[in-house]
Amino acid sequence: MKRYILLSIAISFCACIGFSQNKSSSNIKLRWKVLEKDHHNSGKTLSELTLFNHSKTKLSKIGWQIYFNNGEPKVLDRDSTLARINLINGDFYQLLPGDGFKEINKGDSVKFQVLSKSIQNISDYPTGFYIISNHQKEKTSDIEVEFVYGVDIAEHERRIANLSYEKTEKANKANAGNENLRPTIFPSPTSVNYLEGTCTLNLKTSIQSTDFPREAELLRTELANLLSKPNSKNKAKSTIVELKRQPDLPHEGYQLSISAEKIVLEASSEAGMFYAIQSLRTLIPAENWKAKTQEITLPALQAKDAPRFPHRAFMMDIARNFQPKSQILKVLDLLALYKINRLHLHFNDDEGWRIAIDGLPELTEVGSKRGHTLTEENHLSPAYGSGWRTDNPAGSGFLSRKDFIEILRYANDRHIQVIPEFETPGHARAAIKAMDARYVKFSRDGKQAEAEEFLLRDPHDQSVYRSIQGFNDNIINPALPSVYRFLEKLIDETVAMYKEANAPLHTIHFGGDEVPAGVWEKSIAVNRLLQSDKTVKNVDELWHYYFKKLNALLKDRGLYLSGWEEIALKKELVNGKKQMVLDERFLGEDFHVDVWNNLSGNEDLAYTLANAGYKVVLTNVTNLYLDLAYNPSYYEIGQYWGGFVDVDKPFDFVPMNYYQTQQEDQYGKPIAANHYKGMVQLTEEGRKNIVGIQSPLWSEILTTKSEFEYMLVPKLLSFAERAWTADPLWEINTGTADKKSEQWSKFIRVLGLQELPRLQHYVGGFSYRIPTAGYVVKNDLVFANSLYSGMKIRFTINGEEPKAKSPVFVSGTPFQLSMKLRVFDQSGRGGRSISVTK
Repeated sequence: MKRYILLSIAISFCACIGFSQNKSSSNIKLRWKVLEKDHHNSGKTLSELTLFNHSKTKLSKIGWQIYFNNGEPKVLDRDSTLARINLINGDFYQLLPGDGFKEINKGDSVKFQVLSKSIQNISDYPTGFYIISNHQKEKTSDIEVEFVYGVDIAEHERRIANLSYEKTEKANKANAGNENLRPTIFPSPTSVNYLEGTCTLNLKTSIQSTDFPREAELLRTELANLLSKPNSKNKAKSTIVELKRQPDLPHEGYQLSISAEKIVLEASSEAGMFYAIQSLRTLIPAENWKAKTQEITLPALQAKDAPRFPHRAFMMDIARNFQPKSQILKVLDLLALYKINRLHLHFNDDEGWRIAIDGLPELTEVGSKRGHTLTEENHLSPAYGSGWRTDNPAGSGFLSRKDFIEILRYANDRHIQVIPEFETPGHARAAIKAMDARYVKFSRDGKQAEAEEFLLRDPHDQSVYRSIQGFNDNIINPALPSVYRFLEKLIDETVAMYKEANAPLHTIHFGGDEVPAGVWEKSIAVNRLLQSDKTVKNVDELWHYYFKKLNALLKDRGLYLSGWEEIALKKELVNGKKQMVLDERFLGEDFHVDVWNNLSGNEDLAYTLANAGYKVVLTNVTNLYLDLAYNPSYYEIGQYWGGFVDVDKPFDFVPMNYYQTQQEDQYGKPIAANHYKGMVQLTEEGRKNIVGIQSPLWSEILTTKSEFEYMLVPKLLSFAERAWTADPLWEINTGTADKKSEQWSKFIRVLGLQELPRLQHYVGGFSYRIPTAGYVVKNDLVFANSLYSGMKIRFTINGEEPKAKSPVFVSGTPFQLSMKLRVFDQSGRGGRSISVTK
């Protein structure tokens, strides 16, 4: 689950080298110009910062500070007298005038250079700039920042476009002439046999069931939402839809039979019948979702289906940047349609606490808000560009108890289990700061027992550490009894909410990842515990101590523990160095571990844990992390520390032997043929412990709903295909590359002609990513393609942005210097344009 901090910039997805951030409420402006992407082969980016004074007065050398997030910037030594940049904590930085800074007259500027983290795409820039002036009365204002990428990237972008063209061309050739697609069950069913004829649904359709009355009513409601009253001339027959119980079918399996006169849905359980209805819904043509029609035509067929994995999960991070209840409900509708049956909600992290807990109001009063502060007594400091205001909807917000109960009921109605995650003992800064505020409040009133009741840190701890996200105060101290009172309170309040919602709760996820070296080493509370409890032999053993006690709390309430892979690992000396290795002490405790790390050195970790006996949910970063950028283009938002993930990566994923189709490492470099030789192979017993797969969408870069949906769709659809559909042939047998290519071509055809057109209108429509055109130039002729059938490429030759009414591009068009290409979907919405270069 390791995530490097890369932050989002609120801009449109346009092909531009310079852009601005923030609408300025200050007369001070900043230009950040990249000069060298990899300065002296250091892996760092050299930039020039220019501070402009557009006010009517001088900008003095004292009395102001600029704050922002991200970048790890450091002023070059040669300019250190002009300015200095200090890390406050996490990704929060302060820029101050240096001792040699001279006042800037109105209309003038000052320049200095900085080294920062590598800037490879538009998500890498610092963000959230604001200035505080202390001359007379403190005033806080946003700063307009212009980012200029002063590095020539035309060749870089051309290579990406050429590679995209070559990868897409084979699939497009296979789909040539197939612009019409008969309605298809999605995700792909176990078996389907198309028959002659069609079936018509209208408001006269009779839906009958004594076995599944609730599901029958659900289908009636769905059809009523899509159908209008037929006119008097419509003589369509009344079709019968029958929902029947068939005990011999698997729990979530179903059978579907459609003929001209009758539709029969069969299942052994309510869940199976619900998925039969979802399959029927995906057979409804996309145009029927746009506006009500008098009838719906379905193909005659027979299908039999059941899911491959019982645990098919999407993880939604609402902690780093918040998404409201309405968006979560919309996501649940999307998950239901594609038969994903787990929503893993990441409730808290260093930068936010997003769920109300009765009896602990400080968690949301303090922990759910971000804004300017250096003390964090009333709220957290800015992160991910949330800025100085506490009303930024991405930085501040939480789900009330009522909100969450509504979400649970909504999910339960759609056969989706919600897995709550409280990240501990690391990534817990929002909770720690909230309980610090509680401590101060009760201490002031002389109520020391209440003040210390839920304290999460040792006030006398002098340990020195820095987490991967830059924090030095984000780890809960497991030696404190108050920590377990806090955890017990969380568990009991969570159980109560699920009980009130009448929703199933089998597990609570307690995180467990990325605790840095140095933590707890100089804690008085820890030293006291080590003296009194000889089973805890050293600081590293606090890990086992913590999860042993937490596991006991859960087991007492009939729950099992879920967490990231580290809950099944321990630190041990290997060849003189501390490494994380298998911890066998929790085997048999029904721990469920989400294993994200298949990076270099940990490629076989998931199989090691499964073979040992842990229940494993494959969450491989290289294939399943939806927050990773679609490709290496400078203009694509997203992270890339684990590689790049487009719709092909989840589709290619082979759960029971993911070595088989790994083409590249996390840096995008080809993997050697013998790379996986000697690595742990999944045993037959281990296969039984692979309980499912999960796709996470971390939210560091996602500050708006449109950015969230851009990264979510269409990648989630390829994940759904892999989570539901039976073993593909290329997994079962080697030497089936042609079969894989054939299935890939069919898959992207279904996406382009059926599913994405549906999602233009489904539950209000999704702002899914429209692909960028791939192209090559041969003999001064331009050839271009788009990944999805049904989308059109339009072009201009005057350098202007192509619009929905621009000419349609035809491959073989002569090259011209100012040519631009842009892909449009069926609704006329365009993706990112690209300039054609040789």
